[in-house]
Amino acid sequence: MSDKDNNQGPQDEAPKGLSRRGFLGTSAVASAALAGATALGGTVFTRESWAAAAKEARSKIHVAPGELDEYYGFWSGGHQGEVRVLGVPSMRELMRIPVFNVDSATGWGLTNESKRVLGDSGKYLNGDCHHPHISMTDGKYDGKYLFINDKANSRVARIRLDIMKCDKMLTVPNVQAIHGLRLQKVPYTKYVFANGEFVIPHPNDGHSFDLQDKNSFTMFNAIDAEKMEMAFQVIVDGNLDNADMDYSGRYAAATCYNSEKAYDLGGMMRNERDWVVVFNIPAIEAAIKAGKFIHVDGDKTPVVDGRKVDGKDSPFTRYIPVPKNPHGLNTSSDGKYFIANGKLSPTVSMIAIDRLDDLFAGKFKDPREVIVAEPELGLGPLHTTFDGRGNAYTTLFIDSQVVKWNMDEAVRAYKGEKVNYIKQKLDVHYQPGHNHASLTETSEADGKWLVVLCKFSKDRFLPTGPLHPENDQLIDISGEEMKLVHDGPAFAEPHDCILARRDQIKTQKIWKRDDPFFAATVAIAKKDGINLETDNKVIRDGKKVRVYMTSMAPSYGLNEFTVKQGDEVTVTITNIDQIEDVSHGFVMTNHGVSMEISPQQTSSITFIADKPGLHWYYCSWFCHALHMEMVGRMKVERA
Repeated sequence: MSDKDNNQGPQDEAPKGLSRRGFLGTSAVASAALAGATALGGTVFTRESWAAAAKEARSKIHVAPGELDEYYGFWSGGHQGEVRVLGVPSMRELMRIPVFNVDSATGWGLTNESKRVLGDSGKYLNGDCHHPHISMTDGKYDGKYLFINDKANSRVARIRLDIMKCDKMLTVPNVQAIHGLRLQKVPYTKYVFANGEFVIPHPNDGHSFDLQDKNSFTMFNAIDAEKMEMAFQVIVDGNLDNADMDYSGRYAAATCYNSEKAYDLGGMMRNERDWVVVFNIPAIEAAIKAGKFIHVDGDKTPVVDGRKVDGKDSPFTRYIPVPKNPHGLNTSSDGKYFIANGKLSPTVSMIAIDRLDDLFAGKFKDPREVIVAEPELGLGPLHTTFDGRGNAYTTLFIDSQVVKWNMDEAVRAYKGEKVNYIKQKLDVHYQPGHNHASLTETSEADGKWLVVLCKFSKDRFLPTGPLHPENDQLIDISGEEMKLVHDGPAFAEPHDCILARRDQIKTQKIWKRDDPFFAATVAIAKKDGINLETDNKVIRDGKKVRVYMTSMAPSYGLNEFTVKQGDEVTVTITNIDQIEDVSHGFVMTNHGVSMEISPQQTSSITFIADKPGLHWYYCSWFCHALHMEMVGRMKVERA
């Protein structure tokens, strides 16, 4: 397989006696170290030094039995619709958090508690997760929430990190396809900012399909992070892709790759420059407080118009031209720059955040005066992350590389100084999209680890048929050189990730009985006069039957109950075990019924008993030496 076949940049020669394929396939670690040394002008490794570097790099990711990872990693599950929790640097998968998908292990999408969270959008059985982000206080992760978007069905969900379950979900009105998502960093995460990607007519009722009409647009969306309700929307020119916010709480920014408002490939690439839209959040808030807003399509969300009219700027936005079809928008961890990644240009554009006040004040004739550098990095720059030491790391999709470059030196070069701002280019495998360095979205970026999420994995893992896994690669960036230390197959299209120190995430070991997650179920039981910790009873209300039982390893509080054919049956179980790790399950055979009940949790599920006869239920989470004996029977009498 040639470099051309893989769309890679050139590789260095393998040590003598090893084929290039064998070198790449069995010793990615050493390949990275070797490529790094050459890119920096270093001496090519000898066989001995190459082997030593490989051993040293591998040792950094080893987490011995009984030891804990340094970081939590939260991965978007892509079109699987879930969030995955990994330990870093071991890259071991710890947990999966169902969000926009149905999960039979936990009962997500099946239980009454999860259906309340999903709301009306529970009718959608798919999701497309892209951007996980952790709530912040004073520019640092506070470990309270993680937010994730669903591009497929225009939703944003919130995960409580103390229980690692989704507790709120919102369908964003008036837009299609929520893509870019970022959070307010200071003084705390008041807003979740979410981009509507696709331009649609308003109202979108079939009266028009003309995207060039003034009533065809998309919007920038702000969500109240605590209430999980819409705060405001901003109409924009073009569409919106990725977003981020500064460290003052004043400005947010988003890329636009379709300033043409086209619907075909050629049309979307027509302009040599698209733009970054900068949003003045205090100006928007002031307008809404003063009542200077409209409503769109009958929705109650306050909306302001951020489009230019006859060439005149809106007070809420500024449009900064950048090349071409930009994609990622990232705020440097030092708070100085918004960086827009060119995608169809070999450059990224560095926007000086401290110039934005003057831009909104009208002090610049050309909005591009806020751009302080446009370093040329390579082919297909998509996303940029930071190490807190002044260096940036950008993925090059077409070159299949990560490039390390220095921001201050890029600014000096833009002014005409002769300086080499590119420090290293490292081959990755293959076609990288997002990348993420440890703590990079905060003021505490520590420059230890870089995760690169590669879209292709051909020749990296055992063959799995025409559908291949993707490849998450872990890179050590603690030294002067990037060193690839881990390849990890992933399914399906894990779009992005975020890393937080383990001390920043504080989880419960067992549930609290007053947890709001199952408060609605507790309220129903209270109306029925049920003590959930002690009572095992059946309540009959016409064709509705409510079955209450406890669970304690290895038995249910009820090992038998009787209903009639056609009854709507709600089974509510409270796990009264108080020992962590003793989770129970409830599966009613041949009824599509399954749920998890962890220690001190109450869970409920509703189904129709439409089959007369005897039906067994059993515990699906192994809980005891007599786990197999943890069963019961439902007797369904003929109607």
